[in-house]
Amino acid sequence: MPRQARLDAPGTLHHVIIRGIEKRIIVDDKKDRENFVSRMGGIAKDTGTSIYAWALMTNYAHILLRSSEFGLSRYMRRLLTGYAISCNKRHRRPVTAARLRIA
Repeated sequence: MPRQARLDAPGTLHHVIIRGIEKRIIVDDKKDRENFVSRMGGIAKDTGTSIYAWALMTNYAHILLRSSEFGLSRYMRRLLTGYAISCNKRHRRPVTAARLRIA
């Protein structure tokens, strides 16, 4: 059963869980880890999103953040789409290979 839509008013505190599809890994190595963390911080700075805590594991991640006027869905779309595209290019995977989803 799918989860209900999130309440996303500016200033709302969110605990976001990102998982690899079928429990696959989302970070292969140190470069992937640095790419993810750099994107997460850069996009947060650009959008005014506050990140309070995060944990990046091999096949999942947790982010505790406060959404801005930009909105949670737009922030997450930029983060995950950009990360997936860069990883697919780096690891020479087809563009259609989806690896991430928000739980």
